[in-house]
Amino acid sequence: MDVGKQELNRLVDQLAPEIGRIATLIGRNPELGHQERYAAELLTGFLAEQGFKVEKGIGGLATAFQAQHSAEAAAPKVGLLAEYDALPGVGHGCGHNLIAAASIGAAVALSRLKDLPGTVMVLGTPAEETSGAKVTLAEQGFFTELDAALMFHPGSQNVTEITTLALDAVEFIFHGKAAHAASAAQYGINALDAVINFFVGINALKKQLPDDARINGIITEGGITPNIVPERAVARLYIRSARRRELDDLRERVISCAQGAAAMLGGQVTWRKFELSYDEMCSNRPLADAFTKNLRLMGINKVIALQAAMGSVDMGNVSRVVPAIHPYLTLGDGMTIPHTREFAEAALSEDGNRLAVIAAKALAFTALDVLSDRKLLQKMKREFAGIY
Repeated sequence: MDVGKQELNRLVDQLAPEIGRIATLIGRNPELGHQERYAAELLTGFLAEQGFKVEKGIGGLATAFQAQHSAEAAAPKVGLLAEYDALPGVGHGCGHNLIAAASIGAAVALSRLKDLPGTVMVLGTPAEETSGAKVTLAEQGFFTELDAALMFHPGSQNVTEITTLALDAVEFIFHGKAAHAASAAQYGINALDAVINFFVGINALKKQLPDDARINGIITEGGITPNIVPERAVARLYIRSARRRELDDLRERVISCAQGAAAMLGGQVTWRKFELSYDEMCSNRPLADAFTKNLRLMGINKVIALQAAMGSVDMGNVSRVVPAIHPYLTLGDGMTIPHTREFAEAALSEDGNRLAVIAAKALAFTALDVLSDRKLLQKMKREFAGIY
């Protein structure tokens, strides 16, 4: 371990009580997406105390922020991303309290280096679980000046390079005609029947899809009372595929299913995206390799280099703008299922706090590599240019 990383290791250890405090406070005060006022104030307040220049409410998002610490030589620039939204009814069942604490810990440790060779920025990105702020911030150019964007996620294994599915969240509103269900049903157009036909069509479509495509849906409205032919019914679907271009084609096929289901009964259908669309995650391999080397430098040798995740993350949109990684690190024994109360409990445990410190070190080491190793920076940029 070189002198710079030895110093970072010491600095993160010094910060360990604060990292644990932040993780615990956010974990005990779960807030849903775009409502994370407590978490945003806690994080920005701590960063301001540490000398970061903080800007709140970026991108028109009340709980988003950016905080920057620059050395005299302002470039290169590395972004450490913080998530801090919770799940309804579950709390921090995805461990975002640990994500926030680790990124803040890494950033502050880097800022305390005597000779920081560039700029460190923390970006607070709300609502990853729903309408991910990273999509909005990427569209508004908040990542374009970065040379790299890094974050970690707690999980069941140590995985440094991931791929995820692109996602569209689509709502279909079926329009029919009301009538007395018992005595005059022939004069109505049953919108609920159209939705049911739609799901029958979707189930048939699923048999024609590749293994890396997913369609999951629910009926959110199906009528008011059994005595009235439903004139309105609504379904919400998550449509996923391995690549954005394939997802765009699949979405059109789903829309055709909806239109056919409505036309079969003489009704109509309209649709809209009810959440922001996520692109697939494209991990930057040289950056992921650097993260892997740093884990091994810390004595963590059980690492999976590449894994395809069947979920979706808004970090995918960031990875289209700047070289980025979204590695997973093992929480506890790795047996706890995410998006559960048990996972939220694990994220609030001593194991969770220890993981946040480990992640802070790995992020800080990798950020220092980007800031100080010109060859690594060139490799990252070449790979990124080759993909996009």
